[in-house]
Amino acid sequence: MKRIKSLVCTLTMTAALGLSAFNACAALPVGAKAPNFELQGALAGKPLTFSLQKALQKGPVVLYFFPAAFSAGCTIEAHDFAEATDSFSKMGATVIGVTAGNTDQVSDFSKLECRDKFTVAADPGAKVAAQYQTTMQMKGKTLSDRTSYVIAPDGDILLSYTDRNPDTHIEKALAAVKQYDASHPQTH
Repeated sequence: MKRIKSLVCTLTMTAALGLSAFNACAALPVGAKAPNFELQGALAGKPLTFSLQKALQKGPVVLYFFPAAFSAGCTIEAHDFAEATDSFSKMGATVIGVTAGNTDQVSDFSKLECRDKFTVAADPGAKVAAQYQTTMQMKGKTLSDRTSYVIAPDGDILLSYTDRNPDTHIEKALAAVKQYDASHPQTH
């Protein structure tokens, strides 16, 4: 059944996009449980293992998937998230970026474009992106689509937002975290 749903989604999206080089399926919806994962990544160029379960113990998690490190849109989005990381932190939220593209460059990307502010993790083969239903095909490769999630500490998805344009992801994620923070007062 899952394969049929995936095939239908792929065919629908391919038709809708006019057989473009891109196709994607709908991301996990608001209210769904976020799949747990552990990925290798880097913060300020230093290797680490990121665990969603451990991060959620500290507060909400802003999880954003992006296609490839050092591409134009992904660099803009990384800069925006870097600038907003302190605002997220003040509300107890952790930011993590995940990519299935050029996974060998996450360490450099975490230093240069993420400005040492948040973790970037590699998702070889887009396995975690597939669990979050946010993959796309580009030039014969499966990549993570540009999708932002805000996940509550109980694992519920509070925001699910997919848009190839990087400009509004931070605004939507900040609004979701602010709304969560206002309804869950705590000491940060």
